Amino acid sequence: MKYANNILETIGDTPMVKMNALVKDVEALVLAKYETFNPGNSVKDRMALKMIEDAEADGRLKPGGTIIEGTSGNTGMGLALVAIVKGYKLICVMADKQSKEKMDILRAVGAKVMVCPTNVEPDDPRSYYSVSKRLAEETPNSWYVNQYDNPSNAKAHYESTGPEIWEQTEGKITHFIVGVGTGGTISGVGKYLKEKNPNVKIWGIDTYGSVFKKYHETGIFDENEVYSYITEGIGEDILPENVNFSIIDGFTKVTDKDAAVYTQRLAKEEGMFLGNSAGAAIKGLLQLKDHFKKDDVVVVLFHDHGSRYVGKMFNDDWMRERGFLEEEVSTAVDLVKNHEEKPLVTVKTEELVSHAIERMRKFQISQIPVLDSEGFVGSVDESALFSAFLDDKNTADTPIREIMNDPFPIVEANTSLDEISSLIKNGNPAVLVALENGKHHIITKYDVISHIK
Repeated sequence: MKYANNILETIGDTPMVKMNALVKDVEALVLAKYETFNPGNSVKDRMALKMIEDAEADGRLKPGGTIIEGTSGNTGMGLALVAIVKGYKLICVMADKQSKEKMDILRAVGAKVMVCPTNVEPDDPRSYYSVSKRLAEETPNSWYVNQYDNPSNAKAHYESTGPEIWEQTEGKITHFIVGVGTGGTISGVGKYLKEKNPNVKIWGIDTYGSVFKKYHETGIFDENEVYSYITEGIGEDILPENVNFSIIDGFTKVTDKDAAVYTQRLAKEEGMFLGNSAGAAIKGLLQLKDHFKKDDVVVVLFHDHGSRYVGKMFNDDWMRERGFLEEEVSTAVDLVKNHEEKPLVTVKTEELVSHAIERMRKFQISQIPVLDSEGFVGSVDESALFSAFLDDKNTADTPIREIMNDPFPIVEANTSLDEISSLIKNGNPAVLVALENGKHHIITKYDVISHIK
């Protein structure tokens, strides 16, 4: 009989899969190292096992201990599997930008999950780096993994992922491309491949809001490059010790939108249901296609599974809200079709300014059409209310008709986007579109801007 003694013995030996549709314009052979076949559905299973085994060997992790780690989710899953088999408790500290699916999955396998804010400095006591360290200091018989600086992270990929890639390509690999977060994968695999063939090129995929690319090119850690981004699993606002910049030949940055769009395209065009960093990786590869020749063998590593992003990159509403959904927008009705069933918020001429303010606050809007028995007779927006308030601090009890502006222009459903943009550009804060059902909807500057490609 052929079987594994426990789930940990199924880690590694993941398949190599030829890419087709998305790389049709790339001359080289493009192969994907498909890491979702690991039991925890990500490449992080490899280093999770290695880090725990090494900590056990040198006494940092003792029987019955508690493992503590800051994670974007995948390392936590790998640690959870090992903790279950080996009898440890696990506390995972995550940033609030990570998907709900990742948090739910970790709780499902017995981990305790703590959520910290994303938009804070790494040394802020609320950051997931700081909270992880503090918990490790306060929890008896605990071990703080610190995947960013733990050398066992890169060592796991030097010992397993790198050799697998070399063997699966029969040593013909010419380029290795992977998203960079902790740096363990690119550094471990890159070190192994460079030792086998110094001519193999190692490329890292970075994201906007991360410091890797500029630091690699200039040696400058530019804090101005650090800002919040949506892409998960890659990029950092610190320099992890596991990132061996001397092994990496270059970085290319991928936008949040491109990473999200290509995550969907991998599923719809290649049948590859993968995570957000895979979208970034394949888009980065396409950005680098001029570096590849006909006989090259390019390997891109895909980190994790799409099931962890069902509520985000695979949710059209989520994508639409961020302007990521590639929809054809050319007319007025295209701009409102996703919310045309919602009622138009209005205010009547005899209502008070306070009513308009309350409606703006309730619906989080900046402008409201004004109605009387004849129809649309005016409009009110934030600037009008602000000016009225400056003139009279008691303006809240003033009827709307006394402070309202001219009514918004009304356009037909088939009015072009260019014409709408021109109306708004000419000083109108919004326009109204007359729909076929007799109802009206509002189009604001934000609606137009959000559909700019």
